[in-house]
Amino acid sequence: MIKQPRNAPPEVAAAPENDAGVASASAVAGAPAVEASPVPVHVAIIMDGNGRWAQARRQPRTEGHRAGTGNVRRVIRHLGKSGVQHVTLFAFSTENWERPLEEVSFLMSLVREVIRNEVADLHRQNVRVRHLGSLERLAPEFRAEIEDAVALTGRNTGMTLNVAFNYGGRDEIVRAVRRIVAEGTPAEDIDEALFRRYLYCPDLPDPDLLIRTGGEFRISNFLLWQSAYSEFYSTPTHWPDFGPEDVDRALEAYARRQRRFGKID
Repeated sequence: MIKQPRNAPPEVAAAPENDAGVASASAVAGAPAVEASPVPVHVAIIMDGNGRWAQARRQPRTEGHRAGTGNVRRVIRHLGKSGVQHVTLFAFSTENWERPLEEVSFLMSLVREVIRNEVADLHRQNVRVRHLGSLERLAPEFRAEIEDAVALTGRNTGMTLNVAFNYGGRDEIVRAVRRIVAEGTPAEDIDEALFRRYLYCPDLPDPDLLIRTGGEFRISNFLLWQSAYSEFYSTPTHWPDFGPEDVDRALEAYARRQRRFGKID
C-alpha cells in the first residue's frame, strides 16, 4: 500500500514532487538527503473544500460541511491501519468566527452532533481524543462535551486524534508568550524547549506530513510552530471526496520525500 523510499544517490535524485507538481520544501539543491520514514508518525490535515464541493452540486454550503464531517471516520480509520499514530484535524479556526452567523451556528451544532455520535465508538477503538485550541467563546454545554470526550478517552493507548477547534497558530503562540511573561521567566531562560511546554499539547510530536485538500497552498494559520519542517502535500480533491486511495497517494508521496531539516550533512 505504501511504497518504500528509493535510495537514489543525492547527486542524481530528482527533487521529489507532490501530486500537484510542487517540489518538497526539503528538496534543497546540493544538500545530502535524510530519508523519511516510510510512514509518518503524525499527519495533520487542513480539511478544505467543503463549501466548493457543495456548490458544485448546487447544494447549500452546510451540506458540504455535513459531508466533510461524515468523511472523517473513514480517513481516520485508514490512517490508523496505515500505521499513523497521531492525526490532527483543523476543524474550526479562530478566523472562522468571521463567517456568516448561520454557517457558524451550523458548524457548532454539527461538531456537537459528531461528539455525541462518534466519541463512544472512538473510545471502543482505543483512540485518544484531544482538543487543540481555546474553549473561550464556546457555550458552557459545548465546553463540557469537549472536556468529557477528552476525559473519557484520556487513558487510551491507540491512535491519538487531535481536533483543532477554535484554534489559530498565531493565537497559540501569543497565549504561550503571555503565560511565560506572567510567570516571570527570565529572558535568558527562554529557549525552544521551554517555549514548547506552553503550547496546547506540548508532548504532541511535530507533524511529519501536512495535507491540505481542496487545491490551495496555504498553511492558513495552522500549527505554525509545529509545522516548521513538515512535508507539505496539496491535492485538488475536496475534503468530502478525500478517501482511502487519496490517503495512500499522500503517504506514498511522503515516503519518497528526502528530509534534511535544514542540515547540510
